[in-house]
Amino acid sequence: MKTLLLVDGSSYLYRAFHALPDLRNRQNEPTGAIHGVLNMLRRLHKDYYADYSACVFDAKGKTFRDDLYPEYKAHRPPMPNDLVAQIEPLYDCIRAMGWPMLIINDVEADDVIGTLAKRAVHEKMRCIISTGDKDIAQLVNPQVTLVNTMNNEILDEANVLTKFGVAPERILDYLTLVGDSADNIPGVAKVGPKTAVKWLAHYGTLDNIIAHADEIKGVVGNNLREALDWLNLSRKLLTIKCDVALPVDVHDLEIKSQDTEKLIALYERLDMKTALRELKRHMGLAQPIMSDMGENGNKGNVENQAAKESDNVLFVSTSPAIYQTILTESELNDWLVRLNAATLVSIDTETTSLNPMQAQLVGLSFCIEASHGAYLPLMHSYTGAPQQLAIDFALKKLKPWLEDATKPKLGQNLKYDQHIFSNHGIHLKGIVHDTLLQSYILESHHPHNMDSLALRHLNVNTISYDEITGKGVNRIGFDQVAIESATRYAGEDADITLRLHQYLYPKIKCDARLNFVYHHIEMPVLGILFEIERNGVLLDSSLLEMQSHELGEKLLILEQQAFLHAGQPFNLNSPKQIQEILFNQLKLPVIKKTPKGVPSTNEEVLQQLALDYPLPKILLDYRALAKLKSTYTDKLPLMVNETTGRVHTNYAQAVAVTGRLASNDPNLQNIPVRTAEGRRIREAFIASPGNKIISADYSQIELRIMAHISQDTGLLKAFSAGEDIHNATATEIFGVPLTAVNKEQRRYAKIINFGLIYGMSEFGLAAQLGIERSAARTYMDRYFARYPGVADYMEHAREHARQSGYVETVLGRRLWLPDINSANGHRRHSAERAAINAPMQGTAADIIKLAMIAVHNWLVRENMRSKLIMQVHDELVLEVPDAEIEVIKNGLPVYMSNAAKLDVPLLVEVGIGENWEQAH
Repeated sequence: MKTLLLVDGSSYLYRAFHALPDLRNRQNEPTGAIHGVLNMLRRLHKDYYADYSACVFDAKGKTFRDDLYPEYKAHRPPMPNDLVAQIEPLYDCIRAMGWPMLIINDVEADDVIGTLAKRAVHEKMRCIISTGDKDIAQLVNPQVTLVNTMNNEILDEANVLTKFGVAPERILDYLTLVGDSADNIPGVAKVGPKTAVKWLAHYGTLDNIIAHADEIKGVVGNNLREALDWLNLSRKLLTIKCDVALPVDVHDLEIKSQDTEKLIALYERLDMKTALRELKRHMGLAQPIMSDMGENGNKGNVENQAAKESDNVLFVSTSPAIYQTILTESELNDWLVRLNAATLVSIDTETTSLNPMQAQLVGLSFCIEASHGAYLPLMHSYTGAPQQLAIDFALKKLKPWLEDATKPKLGQNLKYDQHIFSNHGIHLKGIVHDTLLQSYILESHHPHNMDSLALRHLNVNTISYDEITGKGVNRIGFDQVAIESATRYAGEDADITLRLHQYLYPKIKCDARLNFVYHHIEMPVLGILFEIERNGVLLDSSLLEMQSHELGEKLLILEQQAFLHAGQPFNLNSPKQIQEILFNQLKLPVIKKTPKGVPSTNEEVLQQLALDYPLPKILLDYRALAKLKSTYTDKLPLMVNETTGRVHTNYAQAVAVTGRLASNDPNLQNIPVRTAEGRRIREAFIASPGNKIISADYSQIELRIMAHISQDTGLLKAFSAGEDIHNATATEIFGVPLTAVNKEQRRYAKIINFGLIYGMSEFGLAAQLGIERSAARTYMDRYFARYPGVADYMEHAREHARQSGYVETVLGRRLWLPDINSANGHRRHSAERAAINAPMQGTAADIIKLAMIAVHNWLVRENMRSKLIMQVHDELVLEVPDAEIEVIKNGLPVYMSNAAKLDVPLLVEVGIGENWEQAH
């Protein structure tokens, strides 16, 4: 049987560009993507014999999918200039290598590949498709196999089923349900891989799921019904077209003889030393001598040399890794000697759970030098597992080193590892570096998980957790993983972390402002967040149960009121039934339509309709109360830790690009405060007997930061004089004395103050104030006339972002804006608004973190029993013994207001109560 090899060139082009370092030739032209793709093609040519081959790329311009759905891939930024510059040289190289290359207008590379694969099957050929695109799994059949050279993954029919949980013929249905965020194709909201697999296992096909949509309960069922009108278009967009008219047939795709003369010229111009050496070796020519430095010591070529010819090692380590398994006391003793002598040790834990308060150690790994590490298995319990050191014995020997603050330690997300060791009675000390935070400081807009970092910065495709534990229902616990496999995986984790540190940290160290953010903000906060999470918050579960019952009764009343206004019973959780009632029966005006053209019933639409009609208002109230009940009053009591009796949130330190913390499991930052029912939930967060809750909150911190950054005379004067800033703004805009400002004028001024620092347009301001756009424009003009420094700052911020690609906080945190020069107007305007607001949000995030550090250090220094238990936006919450209330109440404003020095005073408001609501 003959073989056709098809290469998804576009898929590998982008992956290579983002994975490889910024390689450049002596003319300082970018070459990283060229190195990557050509290396991959050479590797494929060696690994897979094929009678026919083709490398397929996307054509420029729009495709038929853009005609079907204008928002298709609309969120993607334009191709970076450094990648554009590599396209034609890459094409020249591929042609010179003799590879047939296809670029077909109006379709994508996937469609060309699908068409050729179908023809190959018809010709009774075997077809191998090299790609990293999961969408192409829909083409797999007995004759078509996918290979991914980036992770050596091979997907035949059986492996597709193992990886995705569905057979190849159901991949399209699966993708339609989960959507494709990379291409901006929405699926069913809240439906991920597990739910999609579950539905397809039960109903068989997407069409059958649609036919039985009314049977599916809960939020996802509602979301499915809301998406019904969209799913057919989604499926059409995701379907690979297999009938493209092509200028060639399969039999025309033979590899031609390479044009060696042209290749030599190309390789020399691109400084592809390894490829040139290999080519000349095959030709029997001597290796050419090439200068390591271009004229004037060009930086690009220095990077080439530092990369150690990464064109020859795409996606693999530059040296063989050696990871030892520690199974005996003697081996552990040897490693203890090395650990104690090391200047820095990378450490990682393998555990029984992702829940940091409950997980137990299965093993831990160490690395002292790149590509050399060790794994200490402790609790692998599968049948036939080798004898391991007893966990109590091993940890007792390791404890002095683990708790020694003078022994420097490095990790990736070490806060999690701190919890794991704490679960075993060990207080991990000596944490000096964390690669998660290093990545976050350098590029907050990129993913920071280790696998992504390794591929992006080291060209290494790491072993994934799924590879060794399986996925879905077939997943095993780490304690069931063979120790040999666990050693490779865990040893690599510690090794890659060390190598990432060696790559990332020098970039931080050489920049004084980034170095400050890393060493004086993020690293100290890591340990404080660990303590806050460990402290937890006491919860009055019985109060929440009572509130849940009351909310249930209110929901029943609202439901009856809705039935009365609708003239019939209906499902208040069904968008389709709501749509029928509002627009077909009650004939309410259609405000907005879905992509399919049917009337929308989203919250924005209901809010607008609620101004004139009673039923939409009832529906909004119902949704709000239902969310409170399901998300908080029902769920929070279930999240209480049985051992501590408290709720322990997790603060994610490297999520928000602005530097703000993110709270999850449970999310304590999103508990509503604008409604009475929402505020009552805070009443359930209580102090233990003999203690009080104290809350300290920065007042109007972002407006104060705006005054500092913009240096606007009017704002500086108002804050320095201690004036109510909203009254001061009302005075300026409405031309009335301070004493004459009424509540409505102050409300307008407050919306304007906060709206404009968020980059709000006149349209948005008009909607917020409920006035005409012309009136909103007048207010904006008056505002900027009175505060010209603000207008100057906004324009400067936008221009700086356009030139640099980022803005900065007062303290030096770098906030990247990838879409600031996007050709997509919506994305560009959004980035421009962020350029204005991000420095204020980011500075506020920096200041509250510095306040946490100052307050924590104060508590420790004075040996107080008060403890931080929550950080929510601009607020610190403490649980304070009655005997320390006065000193904490008086000290908190001092330490928080002095956390950072601005040109206006930082005002801190303090409250005390038996619960969080009383204190807030």
